[in-house]
Amino acid sequence: LAGLGGGSASGKTTVATMIIEALDVPWVVLLSMDSFYKVLTKQQQEQAANNDFNFDHPDAFDFDLIIATLKKLKQGKSVKIPIYDFTTHSRKKEWKTLYGANVIIFEGIMAFADKELLKLLDLKIFVDTDSDIRLVRRLRRDISERGRDIEGVIKQYNKFVKPAFDQYIQPTMRLADIVVPRGSGNRVAIELIVQHIHSQL
Repeated sequence: LAGLGGGSASGKTTVATMIIEALDVPWVVLLSMDSFYKVLTKQQQEQAANNDFNFDHPDAFDFDLIIATLKKLKQGKSVKIPIYDFTTHSRKKEWKTLYGANVIIFEGIMAFADKELLKLLDLKIFVDTDSDIRLVRRLRRDISERGRDIEGVIKQYNKFVKPAFDQYIQPTMRLADIVVPRGSGNRVAIELIVQHIHSQL
C-alpha cells in the first residue's frame, strides 16, 4: 500500500497513473481520497456553493471509512467506494466496487494527515510542485471540469487551499519516504519508485 500526498493540483493522480503504467502488473488499484469527502449538511452545502466551506481540512474527510476500506483492501477483500460529485458537493447514490489487489495506491492532499492511516502505508510518496504551478492548474481544472468561476476559485484558494497547504500538507513532507520534486515531470524518481515496488512484490 503506497500513499501519495502533496498539495492540491500537484500532479498526484498523474504520478500515480505513471507508476501504475510503468509497474505493468495485474491487480493494481488506485484509490483517491477525493472519493471520501464527508456528506455535507444542508448548511454546509450552502457554504460550499458560495466557496465558503473548507474542503482543505482534515475534518472534511471521512477517515474512519478510509481506514476501514484500506484495511479490507490490504487483506485482499473487495470494498465499496463512494462516488463523489464535485459539481453538487455530494455522494452519488451508487457506489463502485473494488476487488483485492497486489498493489494499492492511495492518493490525496491529506494522505499523511492521520496517524492510524499512516500506520497502514508501506510506502509514503510526497509530490512536491511549485505553488504557482499548482494554482494555475487548479484554476484551469476547477473552471473547465468543475463548473466554477475564476473569482470563486481564487477566493477558495486564498481562504482555504493555501493556508491548509502551509498548516497540514507541507509539514507532512518530512513523513514521506520519497519526495518527488516537479511531480510527473520527474521520470527518474518515478522509475525508482517503480523499481522499489517491484522489489517488494
